[in-house]
Amino acid sequence: MPLVAMNEMLAAASRGGYAVCYCESWNLESLQAVVEGAEELRAPVIVGFNGGFLMHPSRSKPENLGFYAGMASTVRNASVPVSLILNESDDFSQIALGIDLGFNAVMVESHHLGFEEYKALVKRVVKFGRNRGVFVEGQIGELPHGCNGVKGNGVITDPEVAKSFVAETQVQALSVSIGNVHIMTTGKAPVDLEALRKIREVVDVPLVVHGGTGFPAENAADVISLGVTKFNFGTTLKQAYLAAVRDKMAAYHEPMNPHLFLGMGGPEDIMVAGREAVKARVKELIQQYGFAGKPTRCA
Repeated sequence: MPLVAMNEMLAAASRGGYAVCYCESWNLESLQAVVEGAEELRAPVIVGFNGGFLMHPSRSKPENLGFYAGMASTVRNASVPVSLILNESDDFSQIALGIDLGFNAVMVESHHLGFEEYKALVKRVVKFGRNRGVFVEGQIGELPHGCNGVKGNGVITDPEVAKSFVAETQVQALSVSIGNVHIMTTGKAPVDLEALRKIREVVDVPLVVHGGTGFPAENAADVISLGVTKFNFGTTLKQAYLAAVRDKMAAYHEPMNPHLFLGMGGPEDIMVAGREAVKARVKELIQQYGFAGKPTRCA
């Protein structure tokens, strides 16, 4: 089916009392895994790539976004509702290119920008995307990072700032900071439900929780009831992928036939192992967050 507008997908989630997961991809195998996992459980899903990672300063040069959009073009043939997002980008040129290449949603990142600069960027993206049917997600607040222990205290979302930001920019969803942590590689982060309740009282667009890997799943129903309709997952998927690849790689040594381990698709293939590990984790998340078997029409 064609890509589904994310406002329709999240509205259906709100009506149904569940949330949809954005499961971030980084290569072909991970993208296949997300789509196949959703199809096997008959669930809507959000797929895409991290714009910030694709142009990270540690790269010798930014990745060609066209390659990633080209991989994602196959999701239009998925048998379940799919939205395609360019996640966490603060570069207008990359965002505009992504929209032109077929991403039907973008999340505008604020981490490296001052508030007024960020607000101006979001307004520009909303204006650019409006006539192209593109869904825009913004954020208020800042998440700490959890790699090798939680670093920084983060900034909890201020309800009044969030209210005015949504009204002024006209974003269609808002990522919030309520104790959730980015890139949390072990453990869970306690969430502040009262902070979320205050945000929900003054903000009526769908709310988003980034840092899903460290989010305590037992609080999912609580935050969904307070307006969260989208959870973001990336770290846990890469952890599953790396563990599976590491296990398969342990069996390879020269002068063994490398084709068996890379690209032939058999039981020794590390690409298959990575894909299947990610798929299994995606299916766990779909079941955990309550949208397995939901209607395949969002409108």
